[in-house]
Amino acid sequence: MAAMELRPYQREAIEAIQEEWNRGVRTTLLVLPTGCGKTIVFCKLAQGLVREGDRVLILAHRGELLDQAADKMKKATGLGCAVEKAEQSCIGSWFRVVVGSVQTLMRAKRLEQFAPDFFDTIIVDEAHHAISDSYQKVLQHFSGANVLGVTATPDRGDMKDLGEFFESLAYEYTLPQAIRSGYLCPIKALTIPLKLDISSVGISSGDFKAGEISTALDPYLEQIASEMETYCKDRKTVVFLPLIKTSQKFRGILIAHGFRAAEVNGESDDRTQVLEDFDQGKYNVLCNSMLLTEGWDCPTVDCIVVLRPTKIRSLYCQMVGRGTRLAEGKTHLLLLDFLWMTSRHDLCRPAALIADTEDVAARMTRNLEEDAGEAFDIIDAEEKAEADTVRDREEALAEQLAQMRKRKKKLVDPLQFAMSIQSNDLINYVPAFGAELKPISDIQKKNLEHLGINPDEVKTAGEADKILGTLRERQNKSLATPKQIRRLEMYGFQHVGTWSFEAASNMISRIAAQGWRGVPRGVDPQTYIPPKPEPAADPWLNWGVTL
Repeated sequence: MAAMELRPYQREAIEAIQEEWNRGVRTTLLVLPTGCGKTIVFCKLAQGLVREGDRVLILAHRGELLDQAADKMKKATGLGCAVEKAEQSCIGSWFRVVVGSVQTLMRAKRLEQFAPDFFDTIIVDEAHHAISDSYQKVLQHFSGANVLGVTATPDRGDMKDLGEFFESLAYEYTLPQAIRSGYLCPIKALTIPLKLDISSVGISSGDFKAGEISTALDPYLEQIASEMETYCKDRKTVVFLPLIKTSQKFRGILIAHGFRAAEVNGESDDRTQVLEDFDQGKYNVLCNSMLLTEGWDCPTVDCIVVLRPTKIRSLYCQMVGRGTRLAEGKTHLLLLDFLWMTSRHDLCRPAALIADTEDVAARMTRNLEEDAGEAFDIIDAEEKAEADTVRDREEALAEQLAQMRKRKKKLVDPLQFAMSIQSNDLINYVPAFGAELKPISDIQKKNLEHLGINPDEVKTAGEADKILGTLRERQNKSLATPKQIRRLEMYGFQHVGTWSFEAASNMISRIAAQGWRGVPRGVDPQTYIPPKPEPAADPWLNWGVTL
């Protein structure tokens, strides 16, 4: 594997990370779906850094992840690794790559043995843990090192939290991209019409209490096993449950229903043997209490049952990710979903794997529930939900925008502008990293106002930058200005955001010539499409004109 060929997105990821560091961004993120070779990426990255003389720390919170990283480093690059864990220390080792346990390194006596500049680069595997106190103690000690966080979560909420430490997102490769490119298998979600009531389950440390989930789940285990007989008999299935005792009980119920079921947990002495037997086909269902979310791969798994409801998207993605790898004869992963009865809207469902916005996720979940009992490809389901959401959004905002257009305002509302130019990037924008979350600056306010946008409706510096960037891009393309768009929409013209500056200016001049009393004779604003203008010698010369 030392001479292995990286996939195109893996090469792009390494280049993007290096570019961030080269431009002075010290802490950056890499987002790759489970199964897309994140370990290979940071091993190859580390190899290049070692060639430049750097010392690299790979930081993780579980022994399996450290062993996995060291093993992959050796196979992919030929580099050996020193270990900083328990009694083992890297001090005095000639290896320039160290795999380190955060539980060990966070201890003050251990950290004191290292100079703050001992490591040039730190790679945090499973970066969603990086904002915890234990990781921060280590990262703050080596405060001059470049840091790469690697995670499989695409969640904007997580990104907002991670943005408290990480300065940028260097590269993201999405689950749909991986599936469409053939690097991960398709996922089909099937909602089972079995209502599981978790409405009374409490919250602890940001997620549902495992003990209370177990109690709420217990009355349904027999019914769930019966449903699995219908859908999972011929599949290799992994079931995630909240507690060890629940996992062990469900294993017994599955055996009574004719499954070859096994169970593993952190206290299992025969865990390695059970996992190997499952891999070889001795068992067709493997129950576990959140043990197999990280650091374990079995590509032939083709069914996932999540009986540990969670609010944490990264955790949900990790559970489902145990079944997304490719294997010979495997056509897709079946993801069984249940009708969890809860008043909370942040419960992760299949839509959490793929939907970029909360409204699309809610619509996708509703669609899957309405068609319960039928499996749907999640990419197709998301595309349908996106289309449904766009239609709903347009209908819901039509009246609001109509009211906005009637207002005799000098400046244009940013929402009206975003809808007029049909920019989902502006409509769905959510600030993530530190600089984006700051209040809008006076210079940004001045620039927005000069270009016709009401700055009072722009809440963050990131949103202001996004709008100003869109305006600059439109300016370069000689497209209609916000004021032109608002003016023409008041007369009923459609899709003015796609018009050129010249076409918009010409129509406004025609309307003005007849005293602003209406559109020119023979022009139907509902269907009017302006002719393509001749190329302008000096486009946008008058772009900021007051109409």
